[in-house]
Amino acid sequence: MDRGTVGSAQSGRLLVEVREEGSSAVVTPVGELDHHTADLLREPLEECLGKGFSRLVVDCARLDFCDSTGLNVLLGARLKAEAAGGGVHLAAMQPVVARVFEITGAEAVFTVHDGLESALSDEAG
Repeated sequence: MDRGTVGSAQSGRLLVEVREEGSSAVVTPVGELDHHTADLLREPLEECLGKGFSRLVVDCARLDFCDSTGLNVLLGARLKAEAAGGGVHLAAMQPVVARVFEITGAEAVFTVHDGLESALSDEAG
């Protein structure tokens, strides 16, 4: 299995792809982020931070679902990234995922972008 890929997108599971893009680590979860799959996202986020990437861009375009456990994973990564002088940027959230962030107020603590391109072009933000 590719080190940048954890899990499987089959049967409600989660696949996570990681790549470097300039000074950012782009993390792309594919599938459903919930109690059962949260560690599949937590681990690559922590690995990126451990490698010195303080700016994480989470491409949510193929994230079909996110519950409170998934939200907590992203909030934890945000705290660690900010402590390292960076942040977590969320890009291309599907309406069902964006709704979780709206309901909880979490959208206010993340930098949210309409698309991946705008998240990557906003290196300073």
